[in-house]
Amino acid sequence: MAGPRSEVPLIDAEEDLLAAPPVAAARRRLRSHPALIMAGIVLAALNMRAALAGVSPLLSEIGAHFRLNATASSLVTTIPLIFMGLGSIVAPRLARRWGTETVLCGALVALCGGIVLRIAPPVVALFAGCAVVGSAIALLNVLMPGLIKRDFPERAAGMTALYSTAMILGASVSAASAVPMEKALGGWQGSLVSWALLAAVAAAVWIPQTLMARRGTRHGAAAATPAHPAGDGPRLSRSPLAWQVTLFMGSQSLIAYVSIAWMPTIFTDHGMGKGEAGLVFAFSTLLQMAGSFVVPVLAGRMRRQRLLGVAVSALMACGVTGLLVAPVAGAWLWAVLLGIGQGGALGLALTMMVLRTGDAHTAARLSGMAQTGGYLLAAVGPLALGAVHQATGGWTVPLALLLAVCAGLALLGMGAGRDRRIG
Repeated sequence: MAGPRSEVPLIDAEEDLLAAPPVAAARRRLRSHPALIMAGIVLAALNMRAALAGVSPLLSEIGAHFRLNATASSLVTTIPLIFMGLGSIVAPRLARRWGTETVLCGALVALCGGIVLRIAPPVVALFAGCAVVGSAIALLNVLMPGLIKRDFPERAAGMTALYSTAMILGASVSAASAVPMEKALGGWQGSLVSWALLAAVAAAVWIPQTLMARRGTRHGAAAATPAHPAGDGPRLSRSPLAWQVTLFMGSQSLIAYVSIAWMPTIFTDHGMGKGEAGLVFAFSTLLQMAGSFVVPVLAGRMRRQRLLGVAVSALMACGVTGLLVAPVAGAWLWAVLLGIGQGGALGLALTMMVLRTGDAHTAARLSGMAQTGGYLLAAVGPLALGAVHQATGGWTVPLALLLAVCAGLALLGMGAGRDRRIG
């Protein structure tokens, strides 16, 4: 990893695992059915953000239904983030015990159940469903890139582009259709629960892969064993560079999930119609594809990524400033700036996990640290800004605080973007 890279590198959560012989043989047989694997990847990716993005345009209706204030309403987006962080810790352990295919299928089943649980009558079911949804997405987040790298080693870049496109497309369609489906299905409950069908279809496609991957494995036997001793490699908790990458991941996630939680509400509070607000948000989400594709490719060709870190931070800062000064008049422009900036920042964060490490083992460990710490930090954003909005009665102070986060992100990008390695 000494030199620049020309394509987006993938983190493999199973890099530290050696598959049991029956599992390894079953996976070789599975590769003779690439269409089945590809269909599973695309369907899983479509689900990875749809259940979150479809909530945002309906947040005011959900809050009104359960009589929640702004702070409590923000828990609908905060709780999934908390469990996305916590779930990142256990994903490799579950893969070691049961195998990636089984865990992915189980995650999609859990996602389907969590989506349905969110519309149950008591408010506790709403929050419990959010926790299940976040946990399921965490497993998909951690394990999908490694599966792509393992099953499509010669086409990893193309499959990664397909996977990323499907993930963003699912979020965009969910956000854009939330309000129309609410009207068509008689309420926000119908709009939210409709996405359980897509999760159920994806889980059904993964069932044959799960059965094939575990065929021949002795009952109760683990699917894999550790390839490295516990504690092997550099101590990431003592590395300033590792913390810079983690905080960069967390800060860009915070900005992104504040947008998911509150962008449509900001527009509607300033007089925009609910349907148009959902479309603007969906458009911003769709444009993340541009940033997430271009920025990692540029980063892989550069020894230093400091300029890219500042550039994506500046794009988001300009978008947030626009929301402060002319939220409705320039809504589509602010959506462009935020969408490209957020996609680029996420792509840069994932790429730096590889570029700042010297081997795949350390990269996998840094990915776990950055995703766990990053999503837990991001969970603070929607909750804190919702509380500030409730206390101040407007969006000026919350958006000013978000602008400060953008400035901090630029500083972190300058630190994490230097040509250094951990260890």
